[in-house]
Amino acid sequence: MGLIWTLIIGAIIGAIAGAITSRGAAMGWISNIIAGLIGSWLGESLLGSWGPSLAGMALIPSIIGAVILVLIVSWLVGRANK
Repeated sequence: MGLIWTLIIGAIIGAIAGAITSRGAAMGWISNIIAGLIGSWLGESLLGSWGPSLAGMALIPSIIGAVILVLIVSWLVGRANK
């Protein structure tokens, strides 16, 4: 049950990051989950694990990390499409 909870929270974090950057609508749920999980790891690695936590992920650093990840990936995809 822990893995499912982690995937759900990862999807929510990825969806929030996509909404903040206005690039999440085209990403889809699988991309949101991946962005949320990797962004959570990135945010906690850079900023620590402060703030409220769900499913072992500190929410504020996780969202910040996911926003950074979404911006970097969308920038890279935009450059590749030109």
